[in-house]
Amino acid sequence: MNPSATDLDLNRVEQAFRKRIPGFRGPLDVSKTPQGQSNPTYIISSPSGNYVLRRKPDGVLLPSAHAVEREYRVMTALYDTELPVPRTNFLCEDPDEIGTVFFVMEHVPGRVFLDPRLPELTCQEREVVYDEMNLRLAQLHSLDPETLGLRDYGKAGNYFARQFSRWSRQYDASATEQIAKMEELQYWLKNNLPGEEGPPRLVHGDWRIDNLIYEPLAPRLAAIVDWELSTLGNPLADLGTQLMQWAMPVGDDTRGLGSIDRKSLGIPDDAAYVERYAQRTGMSEVPDLTFAVAFSFFRMGAIMQGIKKRVFDGNASNPERGLKIGNLIPLFAQNALEFINR
Repeated sequence: MNPSATDLDLNRVEQAFRKRIPGFRGPLDVSKTPQGQSNPTYIISSPSGNYVLRRKPDGVLLPSAHAVEREYRVMTALYDTELPVPRTNFLCEDPDEIGTVFFVMEHVPGRVFLDPRLPELTCQEREVVYDEMNLRLAQLHSLDPETLGLRDYGKAGNYFARQFSRWSRQYDASATEQIAKMEELQYWLKNNLPGEEGPPRLVHGDWRIDNLIYEPLAPRLAAIVDWELSTLGNPLADLGTQLMQWAMPVGDDTRGLGSIDRKSLGIPDDAAYVERYAQRTGMSEVPDLTFAVAFSFFRMGAIMQGIKKRVFDGNASNPERGLKIGNLIPLFAQNALEFINR
């Protein structure tokens, strides 16, 4: 067992598995993933198979944050569609059972690319990887939420207006210091909210390549994970998230493509990627993503601020990494302001 996984009571976890998974056999071996800063995530190995457990973090949580229940619901609804998602096993909403609310899903073997430059792949493979990412996003946004039983998965009204309101509250509630660039960005967003366009669609909420699992031996998508921020709303938000990530500097913490010659690597530029998405979703013109990208920077800053606050409160999943992430907030805000003014 990985020592970092000792925050799980394995006896209680094994009992929960035995009650709900037919044919389950112990004992368990557990390792905690380095990802999952928001919701701690564990790979559970046993003689009867491998699983993934996602739980809420310890301590006092902000309202509506760390919604593993929503992750479970949306992944369960999507499993029989053309989108690849892990099969869910069960959700436990009783915090007394292992100490917190959690859910369990199948473990999907494959590759997770943390560096969007994809240095381990050839140019041709990179083209396929990113085209697959584009295709799957278009497929996600083409699904009818009502048909999936997700009609009530998000609130009615202007998506960006309610998301901005939510993340402004989250940011203010977790503030540990005053960050002038974040306040400037917050002011711009408040005064440039777009009108809502088109019917609400299922929005992943954190559409980045490191939230995708590709097949072990082929550049094909095997699973879409980390649905914590998913809701119903404006699908341009997911495109904004991806372009936001690409605009960041290269590095282990920022994981961006800033200043990279993408064409030489077989990676599409923003315009080509958005145009291909527009074609696949039947748009009559390429959308303006200025607000969507700026908002994605702000929301990520708010998320990182929440992680930093949990470090200060003593209940962060990975305190050392949490502090490094928190120190990036001014950079994200600055990049958003530069994107707005470019």
